[in-house]
Amino acid sequence: MGKDYYKILGIQKGAGDEDIKKAYRRQALKWHPDKNKSPNAEEKFKEIAEAYDVLSDPKKREIYDQLGEEGLKGGTGGGDGQGGNFHYTFHGDPHATFAAFFGGSNPFEMFFGRRAANGREDEGMEVDGDPFGSFTSFSMNAFPGERHGGLGHVKRKQDPPIVRELKVSLEDIYTGCAKRMRISRKRMNPDGRTFRTEDKILSIEIKRGWKEGTKITFPREGDESPNNIPADIVFIIKDKPHSHFKREGSNIIFPVRVSLRQALCGCSLNVPTIDGKSFTIRQNDVIKPGMRKSFSGQGLPFPKNPSQRGDLIVEFEVNFPDSLPASTKEMLKCHLPVS
Repeated sequence: MGKDYYKILGIQKGAGDEDIKKAYRRQALKWHPDKNKSPNAEEKFKEIAEAYDVLSDPKKREIYDQLGEEGLKGGTGGGDGQGGNFHYTFHGDPHATFAAFFGGSNPFEMFFGRRAANGREDEGMEVDGDPFGSFTSFSMNAFPGERHGGLGHVKRKQDPPIVRELKVSLEDIYTGCAKRMRISRKRMNPDGRTFRTEDKILSIEIKRGWKEGTKITFPREGDESPNNIPADIVFIIKDKPHSHFKREGSNIIFPVRVSLRQALCGCSLNVPTIDGKSFTIRQNDVIKPGMRKSFSGQGLPFPKNPSQRGDLIVEFEVNFPDSLPASTKEMLKCHLPVS
């Protein structure tokens, strides 16, 4: 008997071109595997594409109407010679038929896609985390959303975010800077089925005072695929280890080790600053292990108000000797308080 293409599309023999198009549109959207999770959806979707491929072509349809599927595909010659020299084979890619019919390589681009309400492509950057207290974001365009089309609402699943650390020096946090990150990603070709690899430069403006853990998000800059929304690319600010300082929020810590003699008798210390300068402090009081001394306004800029800065904190560590001569112990017993 062969396949009944009219029955597959749900139309009567003799239907007009517009009826065939409407039937394909309805059936293709109903059985598209991205939307229909039935086990036989893929096969049904392929049958619908083949039926449309035949019935929408006048020559193929004429031969099919006279000789059926077997005659169309060369199984019988036919007395009038219509089918004898014509051998039809479906190309086998229902997704290509779908893309060609709807005028786009992305199956459901007409229902939601990469265009925001203002009509421009979503190609922005968002920032969140702790830099301004709670969640904060800024974007060159709106975050990609969803569309409701006249034929229904279709929603694709987005790939998980691609997260990478971005190591930044404390000097960069102090002054602010711009970073340029090169990424390679897959992009779909116009046929909607094959891919190409392309490079892109992502520009990241590091604001003064940004805290470690700040996230910079580039929406949908990951690999493209026919069925999924590209992943967001997320960079997380990470402090580079520093030769002199440690970070504590907007404060910077300068650890310094002093001898037991310096701790007890006093000393002068040269303290560097984050802007490349230095100053000298005189410590006459006894230095206890772990003691801190703060210098206001010598730290990193505050994220909310970069014109103001945190503190530079000198953190003291005391080197105790491993052993002492007996004579030194006796002398210390005489001069040091009992408690």
